[in-house]
Amino acid sequence: MIFDIQQQPQGMYATVSGRLDTPAAVKAQQEINPLLENADKAITLDCKDLEYISSSGLRLFLTIRKEVAAKGGSIVIENINEDIKKVFMMTGFFNLFDIR
Repeated sequence: MIFDIQQQPQGMYATVSGRLDTPAAVKAQQEINPLLENADKAITLDCKDLEYISSSGLRLFLTIRKEVAAKGGSIVIENINEDIKKVFMMTGFFNLFDIR
């Protein structure tokens, strides 16, 4: 699992790829620090290469969302595949995020 994070003029852009399972989520917790530090800006999570997400991965997304809400930024998740979309719908996460 990889979080490739870039700062762009319009905000933070992160490409999420691979499997976001429990071991990967533990590692990614440190990788997302730039997103949490810049949660007052617009954050885009591009999930076109995300293959799988576990409950630990969902918790990671929720951590980012909570920080964004606290700091007044915004978050968009884009390019999720059908399997991940089903997980988001079953867990109620689909209603928590702006998904495009």
